[in-house]
Amino acid sequence: MYANSNAPAAQDEASRRRTELWHSAQRKNAWRILPLMIAALILSYIDKNNAGFAALTMTHDLGMTTAQFGFGASLLFVGYCALEVPSNLALYRYGARRWLARIMVTWGLATAATALATGAHSFYVLRLILGAAEAGLFPGATFLLACWFPAEYRTRILAIFMLGAPLASVIGGPTSGLLFQLDGVLGLQGWQWMFIAQGLPAVLIGIAILFVVRDYPSEAHWLTSEERDALNAQLSNESRDSHKTTFAALKDFRIYLLGVIQFGFVIGTYGVGVWLPLILKEYGYGALKIGMLSAIPYVVACVGTYVWARFADKDGQHAFHLRMICVVGTIGFIVSALSLGVVVQLTGISLAVLAVFAARAVFWAIPTRFLGGKAAAGGLALINTIGTLGGFVGTVMVGELKQIYGTFAAGIWAMAAAFFVSALLTFILGRFEPRRHQAAPVGVEPNYQREH
Repeated sequence: MYANSNAPAAQDEASRRRTELWHSAQRKNAWRILPLMIAALILSYIDKNNAGFAALTMTHDLGMTTAQFGFGASLLFVGYCALEVPSNLALYRYGARRWLARIMVTWGLATAATALATGAHSFYVLRLILGAAEAGLFPGATFLLACWFPAEYRTRILAIFMLGAPLASVIGGPTSGLLFQLDGVLGLQGWQWMFIAQGLPAVLIGIAILFVVRDYPSEAHWLTSEERDALNAQLSNESRDSHKTTFAALKDFRIYLLGVIQFGFVIGTYGVGVWLPLILKEYGYGALKIGMLSAIPYVVACVGTYVWARFADKDGQHAFHLRMICVVGTIGFIVSALSLGVVVQLTGISLAVLAVFAARAVFWAIPTRFLGGKAAAGGLALINTIGTLGGFVGTVMVGELKQIYGTFAAGIWAMAAAFFVSALLTFILGRFEPRRHQAAPVGVEPNYQREH
């Protein structure tokens, strides 16, 4: 009788101990893994968008038209999308740590090599190589994070990770402006210094990932055995609704729906990211001031993305939140397109950029709830491939419309329309969204062993 009366208390104490160990493991993992993943994403976005700053003088130096530059800048997404799925399957085969390190080293060198461009055609080739080198980074990082953090906190973790995207412009804009001041040093133009200085850090971060990060919690030497057991138990106990193979995942309608939704708001991601410096240049500002002003929308996005992700995490209605975010983005682009002065335009762009990055943070919590194992590697990559094509379309579209109409307003209206279509598609997505208690871990089988 005495033993029975103490059993609940003993169970409560054991449960409390497991919770403490699990939270301790999560904190250690976050400090170990997130800083490097955020740094990787920051450098990724800087390298995607720094062509917009290069265009301030590069087009003149290389004799390129606006349309030629837009086409060349967009070729990054062609290389990226062509190798996205193969890259992520290789990541699953060789391990996220090794493959992410390889991605960063090769793309850092490719970015620095862009300084060697001598005309439109060499610029085209170098951008294509850069995209191919970087293919698989974002879905690969998402895959890795999903292996380490449980579903109930995944949106928040992804939101913290996604802060790297707006931070890239907060850091990259002013940095690019300052690097332009090196124009003429050692016989190099300002845009050449920018590519070199912003490419080589990716090589160093790639090497750091190789030595600091591990693929699965079972390999985490920084955790105690008790912490590893508690974390494995927490992740393994989550209910699963995942496909067993990549082929099975590729037949899932939700993957293509998610890809098209992402396609819509990614048009805005790079439509703004690549062209914002030239939009601000129309007000007569110099490179340094453009760099400072272009950081404002991304400061707003840093704060707004995390706050919105916390709300989405609390109620688990990710499709609803994604819809509201897309509506905000549509409104932001409409306000910006009115061109009522730099203050109004920056206000509208700030709303749009907030929506772009909040959408990505909330969006990626959805497929990680039903994709698992090898299917996650291929499925996440396919979603990102379809979505990233929006980067190609957005970059080319804004440049071509500027060439035709002589103003960036036409391209901004087109980005508003794309965001609105994504908002409409979330109504369909909501019908397929799993309930909160059905959330499934991603990327690993029980005990965190890869399929063979």
